[in-house]
Amino acid sequence: MLSLREPALFTRLRDARRVLIAGAGGGFDVYAGLPLALALREAGAEVHLASLSFADLYGLDLDVWVEQDVAAVRPDTALRGDYFPERTLAEWLDGQGLPSTVYAFPRTGVEPLRAAYRTLLAHLGGVDAVVLVDGGTDILMRGDEHGLGTPEEDMASLAAVGGLDEVPHRLVACLGFGVDAYHGVNHSLVLENLAALERDGAYLGAFSLPRESREGALYLDAVEHAQRRTPSHPSIVNGSVAAAVRGGFGDVRFTERTRDSELFVNPLMSVYFCVDAPGLARRNLYLDRLEGTALMRQISSAIQRFRDELPRQRPPRAFPH
Repeated sequence: MLSLREPALFTRLRDARRVLIAGAGGGFDVYAGLPLALALREAGAEVHLASLSFADLYGLDLDVWVEQDVAAVRPDTALRGDYFPERTLAEWLDGQGLPSTVYAFPRTGVEPLRAAYRTLLAHLGGVDAVVLVDGGTDILMRGDEHGLGTPEEDMASLAAVGGLDEVPHRLVACLGFGVDAYHGVNHSLVLENLAALERDGAYLGAFSLPRESREGALYLDAVEHAQRRTPSHPSIVNGSVAAAVRGGFGDVRFTERTRDSELFVNPLMSVYFCVDAPGLARRNLYLDRLEGTALMRQISSAIQRFRDELPRQRPPRAFPH
């Protein structure tokens, strides 16, 4: 039974003893799951973090690999260059005295990614829940919208986890409403999709990340640490969310990467929108076409073929207020 006193996501996870929180879209997406991980650990759950990685994982030493396509990244894991979000997060976790292994998956198609998830779950001794986290909301696009954002990694993760029928709870949490406008996402259509998920019973509601909470304060510290450690490519998504958590509004500047763009930081960016992962997968119009893919470029091609066959796209809609 759901209650107004507790967000539905945490109601679903109340009895979960071991939870995997995984960044769906690669890069710094896993940071959007950090407050959830902290809250669940505080409630007594064993929580592990994972990420679909943009780093060159195949350059890692052999002893980093749990098995094929699953790397256990630790604070001292060596990799060329400064862009390695999984290690950066591991360093921050270690500095906080928290478990500091962040598991990383290479960018592959659905079949090897699902196999990698199963390998990791076996390594962890099984889990009660997998929570995919998306920095932004383009994972909520069903496929016929005018703009999909950057769907390949999100859809690989959704399809992979959607097929893990052995896991009792599979959920999706999005943080950073509005940031995908830069990639062509129309957020009126995001809200329309959430309404459809509500009708299906798959929408789990929304809740904000308070600055004064322990989870909010630690998230802000982790984002600041990541910006210092990755000066050449800081996360625009998490930088925007962090600015929103602090109460920023409008064209807030926190990196030179956005110098040619006008941002619209606002309180909705610090709100989690949560859905049931299998329910979201059922609403997607092309996810079945991604089954059997081995490479990320096959996912891109499958999405493009689907788009080419659409009789029409849902046009962008303006907010009426």
